[in-house]
Amino acid sequence: MTGMSRPTNGAQIVDRGFQRYDGPRVGLLRSIWSVTWQSIRATLGLGRPARHKIFPVAAVVIAYLPAVVFVGVSILIGDVLDPNEVADYASYYGFITAAILLFAGLVAPEVLVGDRRNGMLAMYLSTPLHRGTYLAAKALAVGLTLALVTLGPPLLVLIGYTLDNAGPDGFGNWMVVLGRIFLSAVGVSAALTAVSMAASSITDRRAFASIGVVLLALASPAVASALVDGAELSPSWRLIDVFSMPFELVFRIYGEPGNFPEVSTANILLANAAWTIGGLLVVAVKYSRMVVAR
Repeated sequence: MTGMSRPTNGAQIVDRGFQRYDGPRVGLLRSIWSVTWQSIRATLGLGRPARHKIFPVAAVVIAYLPAVVFVGVSILIGDVLDPNEVADYASYYGFITAAILLFAGLVAPEVLVGDRRNGMLAMYLSTPLHRGTYLAAKALAVGLTLALVTLGPPLLVLIGYTLDNAGPDGFGNWMVVLGRIFLSAVGVSAALTAVSMAASSITDRRAFASIGVVLLALASPAVASALVDGAELSPSWRLIDVFSMPFELVFRIYGEPGNFPEVSTANILLANAAWTIGGLLVVAVKYSRMVVAR
């Protein structure tokens, strides 16, 4: 305290001056994680009114409901029917594409567009974060949130089958399946994270970004099918199907032919890498040219 005026009518003015911050400095990684965690909270509606929780909760319920049913079937009639005949790990995503699409269209617009509209982007960039580390935090937030519907449900199936003695035989096989589940979740989340972030970097309206993601996910399979099945072009044209290729990669991770056996695994892997890298490049270019008033 550097000075104090005399009290007047019970009020006083205190001049504290400026002092250097001498508290703990947590570093850049902690700053990135702080932005990531706050973005996840905002997306899931944590600490926000109930209306912000409706769509996230609905997507999670849709994603986990089949897993609960399959585990229940394994427990109730496991001696009669092999659980893997009901649903194996590779085909599980076919039951929850709606939940994944809903999340992909919801998460990135909430994470990116909101900061540009409410001025938080300028505040973030006034901290030790720069545009690259800010986008890294946001990409991590989108990927981790998508993991709720890409990693959690098949992992629940594995645990449920294992507890019912219907899981993989032996510790080695169990770890192989676990590794495939993680690789599958990363493959699906990476491509959809990049594409949804690219759409969210182009517009300042959450609704437009969400609609763009959904339209791309619905239109690209139709276009690919028209070119291959209708126009009888090369099966390689199926690679433009941004929504089906991540799930096709899942089948290849499990060593299965998938829905498009005529397309090589190498090409499917390259297509997913192209969608992921391309989407992230769009985001990087848009944010590098973005004028942010501090």
